[in-house]
Amino acid sequence: MSLPVSPTPSVDSLLGPGGALQEALPAYEHRPEQLQMARAVERAFAEHSYLLAEAGTGTGKTLAYLVPALLSGRRVVVSTATKTLQDQVFFKDLPLLREKLGLRFEAAYLKGRGNYLCLHRYASFAQDPQFASRDESRYWSRLKTWAEQTQTGDRGELDLPESFSAWSRLSTTSETCLGTRCPLYESCFVTRMRKRAEAADLLVVNHHLFFADLALRSSGKRTEGVLPWYDAVIFDEAHALEDAASGHFGVGVSNYRLEELSRDAVASLKEDDSRHATLRALSARLRTGSDGLFAQAPRALGLSGHESSVALRAETMGKLSGALQGVRDALGALSSFSAGEREPELAAITRRADELGEQLSFLEKAESVDHVYWAEQRGKGLFLRASPIDVAKELRERMYGALDTVVYTSATLAADSRFDFFARRMGLYGEDGQPVTKVRTLSVPSPFDYPRQAALYLPTHLPDPSAPGFIEAAAEEIVQLCQVTGGRAFVLFTSLRNMVRAYELAAGRLPYQALLQGERPKAQLLESFRDTPSVLFAAHSFWEGVDVPGDALSLVIIDRLPFASPGDPLVAARINQIQQRGEEPFEQYQLPQAALALRQGFGRLIRTQSDKGIVAMLDRRIVTKSYGRVFLDSLPDARRMDDLTELSRWFNGPVRALRSVK
Repeated sequence: MSLPVSPTPSVDSLLGPGGALQEALPAYEHRPEQLQMARAVERAFAEHSYLLAEAGTGTGKTLAYLVPALLSGRRVVVSTATKTLQDQVFFKDLPLLREKLGLRFEAAYLKGRGNYLCLHRYASFAQDPQFASRDESRYWSRLKTWAEQTQTGDRGELDLPESFSAWSRLSTTSETCLGTRCPLYESCFVTRMRKRAEAADLLVVNHHLFFADLALRSSGKRTEGVLPWYDAVIFDEAHALEDAASGHFGVGVSNYRLEELSRDAVASLKEDDSRHATLRALSARLRTGSDGLFAQAPRALGLSGHESSVALRAETMGKLSGALQGVRDALGALSSFSAGEREPELAAITRRADELGEQLSFLEKAESVDHVYWAEQRGKGLFLRASPIDVAKELRERMYGALDTVVYTSATLAADSRFDFFARRMGLYGEDGQPVTKVRTLSVPSPFDYPRQAALYLPTHLPDPSAPGFIEAAAEEIVQLCQVTGGRAFVLFTSLRNMVRAYELAAGRLPYQALLQGERPKAQLLESFRDTPSVLFAAHSFWEGVDVPGDALSLVIIDRLPFASPGDPLVAARINQIQQRGEEPFEQYQLPQAALALRQGFGRLIRTQSDKGIVAMLDRRIVTKSYGRVFLDSLPDARRMDDLTELSRWFNGPVRALRSVK
């Protein structure tokens, strides 16, 4: 007697009305938008095509792409922009599909090499542990105990401060890793991670790891990346891809890289080796040359302050020609000494010295029309960088030819209801304007009832953001708005200067806990924000990827429209490139980019169907300028107000029943 054959699961049988997920979770409510997206992803896998899928907040897009990916029978990479979403996918969504739906699969969670303990470097460090401060040395006993017991080598298992500088000597990067020549290669935590990944159906990574791996593979110099070969990629939080890709397809030389090479060179031979004295002298020469170069650079290049950047040109780099030549000569001498030696550590020193020498020459010439060159100072670090102005060409050459299935998804992909801006920035159209492959698009709305759940406050009585007195007037408005909601507010800024100034003006007048980005690690700030009614003054990293559902966050205040600074060298180069094509950069680049960024900021507010709150835009240009329509049309259909009394009456009035999700 033959047994009945179980039907092959599909996205409809798992996510559809009355499907397996609804049966397994009685509280689960079928979402038509989620099923619509899941079908589109399923079709992309079946057709081996590309998909741009914008899914409004609350759609449930992670399950909408995970289910068809797991049913595809192919090895799929899921790449996210934030650790928060990476953790959610791996530790929440995938166990749900395995335990509640009975799907059978193997998944692997991967981080960059720098997150893992390097056994080879640890053994060397442990012979003579040196720390930057007494405070750091206090962690050594705990770290040694952990190193002997850990099964993963993942730094995340340790409660180390973010600033623990010794970790750079205990971990490795693609540059410093010895690869298969390492004597501890088989027991290496990264090797073990990669073997787990090779056995997995689904790989969960972040954008930086994905593009670091892609850049390494496509460089032609080294073929062994962290990721095994894969068949398809799903980019969640895809709006962040351009910046992530740009950083990894360029080159960068810093005082930190040269100092690390000098230090590693000395450590590559034991002191009783007859070659050690010569190697130490060559390392000292490199360190001296590096110190001289980076001491001269700020004045020669026009850098000001500890947090600044400036474009590099051949004529400005010429002011440093002598110092640059001295560093290149020191790198050449170090490379020549190590060349041909049998020890893998010395072979790595040669490779690294050669690469740094080549990159310094590329930076000094500053002649590639496809790249933007700039110098950046951050605290004690000084970085000389070059990045492709447009990653579209890089993506076409490095990725699209090898992958026939790619899904891009985010709550914010379309600008002014069109996908053109994102598709062109991602290189999905060739230089002839034709699509490079079959590309489909999908936009599914959020199930949230924004007219009932959210108000958009648009005051016009404040000065223009560029006018004197704006930040003082904005600080006064912040205080009054926080009185409406009892604090519980994110105040998001487009510049650190405005953030600090507004905090100084408003914090002392707020009867709530006032938090400032940078005073504590991000995770600690969010924990404190959730525990106590607070007002958080923040910029940059808090505009996206931060999830505070419920009453803890009822107000999001945005100081000004988030146009990228035209003084930023990369932004300026992109604007110039668009102008040279005879196009209008404001409409083609600056406006759609800012509209997407504003939608991200708005998205911090409503995270569940029971949330209620206010988004306040203090930049009057959204109402007074003709281009403000693009911003307003791109935002959810919240109730618009310009009067504080009316706003307070709405927020503190009775909560009406929210419409049910069909």
